[in-house]
Amino acid sequence: MEVGNRTVLTEFILVGISADPRWQPILFVIFLVLYLVTLSGNMTLVILIRIDSRLHTPMYFFIGSLSFLDFWYISVYTPKILANCVSEDKRISLAGCGAQLFFSCVVAYTECYLLAAMSYDRHAAVCNPLLYSGTMSASVCIGLVAGSYIGGFLNAIAHTANTFRLSFCGKNIIDHFFCDAPPLVKMSCTDTRVYEKVLLGVVGFTVLSSILAILISYFNILLAILRIRSASGRRKAFSTCASHLVSVMLFYGSLLFMYSRPSSTYSLEKDKVAALFYTVLNPLFNPLIYSLRNKDVKEAFRKATQIIRPQA
Repeated sequence: MEVGNRTVLTEFILVGISADPRWQPILFVIFLVLYLVTLSGNMTLVILIRIDSRLHTPMYFFIGSLSFLDFWYISVYTPKILANCVSEDKRISLAGCGAQLFFSCVVAYTECYLLAAMSYDRHAAVCNPLLYSGTMSASVCIGLVAGSYIGGFLNAIAHTANTFRLSFCGKNIIDHFFCDAPPLVKMSCTDTRVYEKVLLGVVGFTVLSSILAILISYFNILLAILRIRSASGRRKAFSTCASHLVSVMLFYGSLLFMYSRPSSTYSLEKDKVAALFYTVLNPLFNPLIYSLRNKDVKEAFRKATQIIRPQA
């Protein structure tokens, strides 16, 4: 569409992970396997938590909620990656790009809040174990998860509206595997100074407030663990938090790398790698993190397979 002497873009071309056609079949197989493994891993964890009564605790309620979120998380990105690997038509409309950015923001912001809620759960379990069941009642757990989703949607609306307030012109090629703010702002033909301040405010407030909540929770957890006299008691208390800490470091590490820098320092290859971590690999790692060293989950899986085998 012509505006003055400039062509305002109404569609984009997503290059994907690599523009080399020789890599497309290999990338298709890799991402298809990752997608199927991630979907099956997260849904298996959700089902186990649902059917095994021993896993009907606040901690596993949050783990199940995280797995359910990761099920949708990877589905925002991977189908388009797979489609681009097998199709020569790599176009995406302006509306389609906006929808992808919106839903990617919903799941990313929701996970920020959900990880903070999970740190509060661990704080209640370690610091006040006798009051844990009362503190983390069913209504409180549901409220924290619902609040995480509401916060995710509100932030996604602000993030997406702020991004698509800009006009895009010039080349319509996005050298990325999904519509994200950093490559889009590079294509803007309008002043982005206000945009960057608003984006920094939205992302900064969400990420930093969530990290602050996590740090406060774990500072109190550390103090509580240090007060435990037995070494076995300290190990047990710490082991209940270890999986969550790994998830936090993987998720926030890649997210901060992506969005804590001005656009002038934007590096395409580095950002693609960082984006792969929090869009594709993190949803894959989470069910592994919460199940491989978890005796309750492994026992629930063993019981479920024993029930299924006779029927087969």
